[in-house]
Amino acid sequence: MFGLLINAKEVKEMEYLIKREMDEILFDLKDDRIDHVVKRAMEERYKILFTLFRRVASPNECLKYMRRDNKSRKKG
Repeated sequence: MFGLLINAKEVKEMEYLIKREMDEILFDLKDDRIDHVVKRAMEERYKILFTLFRRVASPNECLKYMRRDNKSRKKG
């Protein structure tokens, strides 16, 4: 297990960088030209980023980036 000691400004910077990366992934997931295998890898990356994001962001910010599960996305 690793620990990380950062100040409030660095937390905001991390939050900003992770949000931009997640926004980019969400945008690319809507592109029909991208192969499903690539999209699956992008979804895995999104999950990892969201896990990191939960550690630095407020609960309200996390709700904005929370994705529904695959079953409910396929249905509607």
